[in-house]
Amino acid sequence: MQEWTREQWEEKRINGEKVAFYLYTPMCGTCQVASRMMDVTEQVVKNVPIGKANLNYMEQLAFDYEIESVPCLLIADHGEIVEKVYAFQSVPNLFEKLDRKY
Repeated sequence: MQEWTREQWEEKRINGEKVAFYLYTPMCGTCQVASRMMDVTEQVVKNVPIGKANLNYMEQLAFDYEIESVPCLLIADHGEIVEKVYAFQSVPNLFEKLDRKY
């Protein structure tokens, strides 16, 4: 997964059909597990651009999107946030969420 800036996320969110943004912090143990799951998911889901960012450097984004905890996966479809995923249950579950039609 590529590291995205907030500007890259916003551009893809507004201009794309569906896009996902994975937010993490490096010292979070759960985030480390979720990151591995996201890496596998990204290899399977080819039609949805997925970026990531260290939330420690995006304080305003956390405030604006009301991020409650990390890890968090923001899924946007046609410019609107359609889902915030906090529970990274499994790769198939993530695949299902990214493949879902909203």
